[in-house]
Amino acid sequence: MTRIDSFASTALDSVTGRDAIGGGLPLPTLRSRTAYAPAALERDPGMPASSWRLRSDAWEYLRFAVKRLATDSDAATADALAADGEVHRNLRALETIELYWAGFGQRYVTAIGELLEAGDYRTALDRIGRVVNRLRHDTVPDEPRDEFLDEQERAEFTVDTDPRTRFEVLIVDETTAQDRDGLRAELLRLRGPADDFVYDYVVVPSADDAVAAVLTNPNILACVVRPGFSEHTRQKLSRDLQEAIRLARAEVVPGAAPARSSLASVQRVLGLADTLAAIRPELDLYLIAGAHIEDLAGALTRRFRRVFRREDQLELHLTLLRRVSHLYDTPFFSAIQDHARRPVGVFHALPVARGGSVVGSKWIRDLADFYGLNLLLAETSATSGGLDSLLAPTGAIKKAQDLAARAYGAKHTFFVTNGTSTANKIVHQALMAPNDVVLVDRNCHKSHHHAVMLTGARPAYLEAYPLNDFAFYGAVPIDRIKQLLLDYRAQGRLDEVRMITLTNCTFDGIVYDPERVMAECLAIKPDLVFLWDEAWFAFAAFHPVTRRRTAMAAAKRLEQQLGTTAHAAAYRAQQARLFPAGGETPGSPAADDVWLAERLIPAPDARIRVYATQSTHKTLTALRQGSMIHVYDQDWVRDAEEAFHEAYMTHTSTSPNYQILASLDIGRRQVELEGFELVQRQLDLATSLSQAIARHPLLRRTFRVLTAHDLVPGANREAGRPMPLRDGLSSMWQAWATDEFVVDPSRITIEISRTGVDGDTFKHEYLMDRYGIQVNKTSRNTVLFMTNIGTSRSAIAYLIEVLVKLAERFEEARAQQDPELLVPDEVAMPPLPDFSAFSQRYATDGVLPDGDMRAAFFRGQQRGAVEHVSPAELAERVGRGEQPVSAGFVTPYPPGFPVLVPGQVISAEVLDFMAVLDTREIHGYDARRGYRVLRPEA
Repeated sequence: MTRIDSFASTALDSVTGRDAIGGGLPLPTLRSRTAYAPAALERDPGMPASSWRLRSDAWEYLRFAVKRLATDSDAATADALAADGEVHRNLRALETIELYWAGFGQRYVTAIGELLEAGDYRTALDRIGRVVNRLRHDTVPDEPRDEFLDEQERAEFTVDTDPRTRFEVLIVDETTAQDRDGLRAELLRLRGPADDFVYDYVVVPSADDAVAAVLTNPNILACVVRPGFSEHTRQKLSRDLQEAIRLARAEVVPGAAPARSSLASVQRVLGLADTLAAIRPELDLYLIAGAHIEDLAGALTRRFRRVFRREDQLELHLTLLRRVSHLYDTPFFSAIQDHARRPVGVFHALPVARGGSVVGSKWIRDLADFYGLNLLLAETSATSGGLDSLLAPTGAIKKAQDLAARAYGAKHTFFVTNGTSTANKIVHQALMAPNDVVLVDRNCHKSHHHAVMLTGARPAYLEAYPLNDFAFYGAVPIDRIKQLLLDYRAQGRLDEVRMITLTNCTFDGIVYDPERVMAECLAIKPDLVFLWDEAWFAFAAFHPVTRRRTAMAAAKRLEQQLGTTAHAAAYRAQQARLFPAGGETPGSPAADDVWLAERLIPAPDARIRVYATQSTHKTLTALRQGSMIHVYDQDWVRDAEEAFHEAYMTHTSTSPNYQILASLDIGRRQVELEGFELVQRQLDLATSLSQAIARHPLLRRTFRVLTAHDLVPGANREAGRPMPLRDGLSSMWQAWATDEFVVDPSRITIEISRTGVDGDTFKHEYLMDRYGIQVNKTSRNTVLFMTNIGTSRSAIAYLIEVLVKLAERFEEARAQQDPELLVPDEVAMPPLPDFSAFSQRYATDGVLPDGDMRAAFFRGQQRGAVEHVSPAELAERVGRGEQPVSAGFVTPYPPGFPVLVPGQVISAEVLDFMAVLDTREIHGYDARRGYRVLRPEA
């Protein structure tokens, strides 16, 4: 078996099972191939891929192989290819996969196999070509080019070629082939020329198959459930897909059942509906019912958008189209388009509007040539005429924000046009007051530190675990958070703690379990507010595995859990252990060790108050600085709404950029309609990159991909696999369900010590200057590569090609060096510094870590209160036992978090770290003048 044979065998097995023949239909007996394979399939053996890629590659391979059969005049070569076992394996795999996709189906695959068995390669090639063209979004011929097909066969195998945008609708029911043909005929009859979209049916017989379909087919946007479905699949699926189905069905939080739902069949329908909604919340669910439809309609509103009778096909058809049109709706983008097309007179302070100051100019007309006239036609400062005000929205912007809240699972969503730095300041100002205590991840973005200073809150810094070998921080373990809350309780100051803010995920891809963090913290302080900085995690809301670790999904799930009787019973049982009646002081809390050892359970009446800020533009479609604030706050109206709007107006420009707002609106449309597909592809391409580096002999000698074993301490993970997604969807699902921290698989951190250059040099002089490869973050010995929803397979291929060239260059340079002059691979680095402490002048009580950073900041703005001290002199002072105090923020960028804040004691550890830092941009530090230090007060 060739290397490519090996890959195809293992990869296809990852979805379908080694001996799977979907539906048990006969396929031709083909043997083994020895030559010819398309370059696109030249991938590493053993690497599982997502089903969209397996399906695409399998059809592409069949087209390649059968084309050779149809055109090769060499009889011996044709015979060898006809004996190709991989053709057989691809056909068998596709027969299972096609059950979960519309348009062709298992009979279509079987018919191709029969044509190949009969030697009719040209007809088989034509039918394969129609599938490939559909997958490539090309035009498909209206009629098959099979001159000898009779009319019945011609009707059966003619491919639907309607050029309108299409989606797919899942029907869950036991059906016969005749039933499915009838459904398709009825669908074509209902389709009208005025419909904006067209759709096809995917019909599966069981609940297992329904889950498999929504996990593998991103084109499905709606699901119609008929009560006649069976429970388990008859397909021979891979162990990975079987396990993913089991995990998906097992973790759904049970909801309240209708009052008249004692029948097992109704419970079965509800269970499937809850599972599908948890996996793909963007799906619309509909129920086809018979008897007692009136009773079910009122009871099932939460699960199903609407209940129909079987004969209501026209109403169902219109409802499906109407619902997708709602997802497609972009109120503000459409308003901007309408404004640009209207003839208007401009009599306000925006000369560039309508291109007025540009298109008639002799000197700057190239602005319109470069950006296009539509950009200028859409530019306006008007808020009427179909447009809206961002500061007080009532029309198009208000509707666009409401649609975004629906997409991201929030109660409220607000657009921000000057980045998540501003979004963070808005939330801090809305929720914090002077002298409130906020627990802050010390290596969070600088905007949080600035926001704390502006509000007058007192930060108590949480320390993330350090990754000293790679010169960056991880995340804050839950034990440290709990211990700090318990310390505040012990000192009688827990009531002062108002909020905790954490970065999820971190710049380097470390992802928290927000549900666990919030649950355990609420068990200690039931009214704690949470701010999750998801600047790099907006995409995660649109994949069934990553979504569970977003703030909004975790808040919703936690709210559901708190309302169950099982949770109330577990809470009461734990309270007996945490407040033992037989202790030294009956009713007093047990020792901290007991609280740290238990996974704490919050009280059923704990308040869910969760905010998330997202740099939408970083990971989804939006113009630069396009961000959002998502709110899931049970006390919004009572405790936050007015203050939030005041903070929003404080930090939001009265002249927001309409193009940014429009891009946020249309980006929301994209993620609701195709977000799952795009994110799955993003994760898959990142896995391809990591595998290529790990398996290529030259690349693995020069570079090393850091895995969860490198980035997450063993005590904070349970699954044990270094790169779970590489092992399959179920492996990733398990890790993301159990581990305290996981690694975002779309972020690939490469350790480059063996190149002999530091990360900053590698980024600028090698990747960018020589090959145009753009990356954002480096450390002294690592480079971070991030895939996103715009990354293509060709871009990954180009990056691998560049890395191979660089590896060759570095290896050749090392070979030519005198061995005695070689630079060691590993450069000794000082450990990452913890937050030292606030100076005695600004510390609150000297026992707990919070301090008055605002007072220190404003003293640092006073003339005469600050001196500039060189690093060498500062080191001497520290060596003499002095405690110099920072007058401002010192922030290397990237990654953008301060190593010094106003009022902080400057320690030897901080100076050692700064001395070897390779970042070119350091805010708040002047290399010529030195550090800004507060002078001692008289």
